[in-house]
Amino acid sequence: MVQQPIVRFTRYPVISHSAEYLVMGHLMRRNILTYKAPPNNEGYDLICIHPDPRRNGRQIRVQVKSRLATDSDRGFPVKARTLDAFDYLIVVFLNVGYFFQKARRSLSRDGATEPEFYTFPVSFIRSHHDTRSSWEKVRTRGLEIELYKNEAGFEQIARELQIPYPEKIR
Repeated sequence: MVQQPIVRFTRYPVISHSAEYLVMGHLMRRNILTYKAPPNNEGYDLICIHPDPRRNGRQIRVQVKSRLATDSDRGFPVKARTLDAFDYLIVVFLNVGYFFQKARRSLSRDGATEPEFYTFPVSFIRSHHDTRSSWEKVRTRGLEIELYKNEAGFEQIARELQIPYPEKIR
């Protein structure tokens, strides 16, 4: 009998949760009122609304996914059954260091860089969702995704909620 190798996943719950709080901070920095959904809520992690209660009553549901490794494959899992449960998916590449190829040659923290945020509308996720494996991943490597990155991505949510950019009133 051939013994199968044990597959171990790297799990750091504190770091994984940080992605949701980082996203909340960036959205609130843009004046988008953001609330965290209850833990293990199916389909979305954050609710975004206009900060003025007398304005637009629309709410936007946001799913947050994160990748720990700087040298990740730039893909992330999304189950097909959740595609109707969110309006935007924000993937956070936390970039805490090298965990794959480069890790064999150096310390993992050598690859540590600033996190990157990509805000994808559900239509983007649907069109790039790969169901050929049980992981049901969205693979972004090789796609033109710069218009969804960082502030430009967060701006999509602000526009949909009709939140003007914060400025000093003169």
